[in-house]
Amino acid sequence: PVAVAIKAHPHAHCFTVSLVVEDTAATVFRLPAWIRGSYLVRDFAKHVSGLKAWRGDAAVALTRLDKSSFSVPAGIGAIRLEYSVYAFDESVRKAYLDTRRGFFNFSSLVYLPLGFERASFAVNIARPEADECLGWQLATALRPLAVDAAGFGRYAAPNYETLIDSPVEMAAFRRIDFAAGGLPHTLTLSGRCGEPDEARLAADLAKICTVQRSFFGNEPAMPRYWFLTNVTAASYGGLEHRESTALVCARNDLPRVGDARTSKEYRTLLGLVSHEYFHLWNVKRITPRAFAGSDLTSPAYTRDLWHYEGVTSYYDDLFLLRAGLIDAPSYLDLLAEAATRLQRTPARLLHSLADASFETWIKYYQPDENSPNASTNYYVKGALVALLLDLKLRAESSISLDAVMQSLWANYGRHDEPAPEGALAATAASLSSLDLDAFFAAALEGTEELALATALLEFGVKASLRVANSEKDAGGRNAGRSLRCTLGLKLKGDGSVAQVLHRSAAQKAGLAGGDKLLAVDGFKVTESSFERRCEALTAGQEIEVLWFRGDELMRAMLTPDVAPCDTWTLELNESANAQQLVRRKAWLGV
Repeated sequence: PVAVAIKAHPHAHCFTVSLVVEDTAATVFRLPAWIRGSYLVRDFAKHVSGLKAWRGDAAVALTRLDKSSFSVPAGIGAIRLEYSVYAFDESVRKAYLDTRRGFFNFSSLVYLPLGFERASFAVNIARPEADECLGWQLATALRPLAVDAAGFGRYAAPNYETLIDSPVEMAAFRRIDFAAGGLPHTLTLSGRCGEPDEARLAADLAKICTVQRSFFGNEPAMPRYWFLTNVTAASYGGLEHRESTALVCARNDLPRVGDARTSKEYRTLLGLVSHEYFHLWNVKRITPRAFAGSDLTSPAYTRDLWHYEGVTSYYDDLFLLRAGLIDAPSYLDLLAEAATRLQRTPARLLHSLADASFETWIKYYQPDENSPNASTNYYVKGALVALLLDLKLRAESSISLDAVMQSLWANYGRHDEPAPEGALAATAASLSSLDLDAFFAAALEGTEELALATALLEFGVKASLRVANSEKDAGGRNAGRSLRCTLGLKLKGDGSVAQVLHRSAAQKAGLAGGDKLLAVDGFKVTESSFERRCEALTAGQEIEVLWFRGDELMRAMLTPDVAPCDTWTLELNESANAQQLVRRKAWLGV
């Protein structure tokens, strides 16, 4: 096996790594450039320093081959590498270390000796020596060989792919255990999380995991599934792995003892859990061939990413409904919010869903102030296309999208057989016996508006567009007076312009992302006062705006636009006919 030893140095925010390969054939070493599930070349090697190599007791020279790989001279005797990795990225994608917690993906820490992809790895993770870390525990899906009561010690991975797909969490975390679908699960909470309702968390997560495992026949089997969660002031995100997921959530997302409400924040956390857990099947095992064959050195391209992320985004909230954690009206609100996000993105009329999938490497993971005008979100539009496909299959055939996903699992995921391009579309057509070519051509390659209202009406749901009643109105049931006008821009917390929408009043006046907005119609503007200032304006009435671009004062005349109907409301249709009610019952259970 390849032997790896990792030591944590919390005050220096770095891990030191020792890697030993006994086989003398190892001469080229490479670190991944990106991590599966996050489609951006991140060049993890940039955080490596002090890299040295020995063969036996003799130091050997390194020859850099490219930014992520190097070679050592051929010879006799084991090769030993030693180096440090700077770890201060609090996302789920890299590595982090301070006196509060440690976290890492092995893709950030451990070089692959080329030719040893299928070799086993023995990993020793030492307990940090800092006094602040005395109460730390360690959590990972790696198989333990010889570990202490806190989890520090020796672990094994049967190959490099398993190693880099098994993140590690170290902290004085809370541990919440529960069972679902015949499988042990553990939620860890690192960071200051107050006094969360642990019993409710265990019960609610068990409901989500139980209904999803049942959906896929209570497969696959594994010793335990881990939710490794970092609790922060105001963060959100997740990254899927084969037997675990790394999450980050806001402190206020957690439920509190004595509060039985399902707050919007807690509902968001449950949706995140549901999303990442569904990836256990859709992505981690039902995997696009382009990703499965990648050696992680350069981008891997597919036009099907909408399937792997968008379909997952459709099912994440649907499983909250099926698990009984939200009701049907609340679920429709979540769908309305997704539809509203798409409606407010000018790029929906320019950038196809398939192109958004293919270009994720330069679009989705590298957003800027012009992103709403140039890029479609394949999570959001993909979820809505999955919704339309599900409704079409239910209305015109004897199957639903459920059957398609279960077939993909049976034919590909269960056997770890990578799925070919277009596997979902081909499976849907085959199972339903429908000609779906026109549907997928329009949904994936086209840029026309999605026919949401028409499709939903046939399932007893009334969908309508309205004017937002405030800048914070994200869609759904939200009573109140409507906005009268809009400038077509969004502000950051510091008052600078975050986005300017295409063909908006702000764009016509010359405003751009990064400008520091000072005054509108003669009044000082801040993020908190911006909405009030806009409410006092009249569409079509010219006003003066002032802003700084760099250190230059700019001014222009601006004519506010009439506030658009860009906000969706979805409601159960009380006038639905008998057939529509039957379809709605089968879909939503009401």
